[in-house]
Amino acid sequence: MPTKNRASDSVDELRREYDLASLKGGVRGKYYARATAGTTLVLLERDVAEAFPDGSAVNRALRAFLRSKQDGQPNKALQPTSRARRPIPRPTLSRAARG
Repeated sequence: MPTKNRASDSVDELRREYDLASLKGGVRGKYYARATAGTTLVLLERDVAEAFPDGSAVNRALRAFLRSKQDGQPNKALQPTSRARRPIPRPTLSRAARG
C-alpha cells in the first residue's frame, strides 16, 4: 500500500526553464528589519512554556496580569482629592420639649 508522504528517490533539481543567470541581484535579508519591527523575542523557561499551548495564550495571560495590576492603583484623575464637608445636623427639639 503506497503512502503519499513517502520520500521520492529522485533528485531534487531545478527545471530547465529556470535561468540562474537571470536571478542575480538578490539581497539576502532585504525585508528582515521590516518583518521583525515591533516584535520582541522572549525565551521562556521550560516549566513556564509547558503551561501555555501557544504564543497567543501567553499574550492573553500577560494582558490579564497588566489589567489586574492597573485596577489595583487608583486613577488620580477620577479620585477626588478631598470631600466637601457636610454641615453637622443639629438636633431638633420635639414640640413637647419646645413647650
